[in-house]
Amino acid sequence: MLQIYNTLTKEKAPFKPLEEGKINMYVCGITVYDFCHIGHARVMVSFDVITRYLRARGWDVTYIRNITDVDDKIIKRAAENGERPDQLTERMIAAMHEDEDKLSVLRPDQEPRATGHIQDIIDMVQVLINKGYAYAAANGDVYYRVEKFANYGQLTNKNIDELRSGARVEVQNSKESPLDFVLWKAAKAGEVSWESPWGAGRPGWHIECSAMSKCCLGNTFDIHGGGPDLPFPHHENEIAQSEAANGVKYVNTWMHAGAVRVNAEKMSKSLGNFFTIRDVLQKYDAEVVRYFLSSVHYRSYIDYSESSLKEARSALERFYQALNGVDAIAADLDNDYDARFYDAMDDDFNTPKALAVLFELVNELNSASRAGDDKAPALAAQLKRLAGIIGLLQQSPEAFLQGETKAGEITPEQIEQLIQQRADAKKAKDFAAADQIREDLIAQGIILKDSREGTTWFREG
Repeated sequence: MLQIYNTLTKEKAPFKPLEEGKINMYVCGITVYDFCHIGHARVMVSFDVITRYLRARGWDVTYIRNITDVDDKIIKRAAENGERPDQLTERMIAAMHEDEDKLSVLRPDQEPRATGHIQDIIDMVQVLINKGYAYAAANGDVYYRVEKFANYGQLTNKNIDELRSGARVEVQNSKESPLDFVLWKAAKAGEVSWESPWGAGRPGWHIECSAMSKCCLGNTFDIHGGGPDLPFPHHENEIAQSEAANGVKYVNTWMHAGAVRVNAEKMSKSLGNFFTIRDVLQKYDAEVVRYFLSSVHYRSYIDYSESSLKEARSALERFYQALNGVDAIAADLDNDYDARFYDAMDDDFNTPKALAVLFELVNELNSASRAGDDKAPALAAQLKRLAGIIGLLQQSPEAFLQGETKAGEITPEQIEQLIQQRADAKKAKDFAAADQIREDLIAQGIILKDSREGTTWFREG
């Protein structure tokens, strides 16, 4: 049975959906004011793997991931660039989709944007005002009364008294309490805005997800996911808004991906260790990055480093070398790899344990290939099928092993010419020249593999 760790209950438990066989899942997406970074990639890949696995196991999954396309950062960045906010967000959304496609991240079933749900947001804010959970302040903003919601802090074990004592009292404060958070922001001169019962303005960040998830999935749904920085205050505030407005439990299971550290330090621009997905993909094959992000359990932090990426490349090389030269043909096999893979993934999507099962399968495939065992094609097909559930091994072995030619590297055409020259030298019994060509290629990261069918090559990771 599938077991999932629930951030709300702080324990792993058997997963039971609201509707038999169907899972509704909402994941907080990206505020699109800049290119996506490697931390975003962690969340993207983690929930892509989760969705792929649930579907592979026969669940009917509706996966929603929103886009925040109106926000203080967006307005500020657009002004700095001398462009309209919608021009900035359209560019960044297109770039996000390019990054996702390279990482083999499947698109969600729906990708609602905050600006497409303004009326839904206004309607929810009005409900909260009518119920006494929100109030319009003198400055034109609308705030949520945190202390009126009895269960505030349930997700992150926050105590209202402790929050109150630690809250910063703002200058020119229009709030009834420093704990209260904004639902609707009054427009400033020149800012993008929409008309509302409280004047021109735009939504606060937290209310966007409450309104969009309700529109897409209803008042209560199965899984809500997001990144490591979201439980407080964002998800805590979502619970308070949604449960106060709708009068029912908001979400049954909360899931959060772990943080990305860089050489054991928190990733931040101020430390100079901040990497966009595009930065990383200029250096490493996208599948290597995906493997790296999947090699650590989704809830654990992951350390981004040169050595970690090289290890990921080496691991994938082992997989692809095992598949190289084997025609994958599906057939029934009497082994337990499927069962053990599924057991690992049923244990809160334990990808490291699942990958360990695949390495055992690789070892058996290599043994079968060396022995000329007719099970090899079926083992190769099994390996590709199970790895595909994690979004891996979907390239041809040759494409992965030879890789893309980066600036300054020897080209495939030059390599093939040298392979031919080596073959000619061997034919002429000039073995010294043939060996020198091999050594020259090794120096450039090109490994040759001779067989009865000829010589193939791959780039060393």
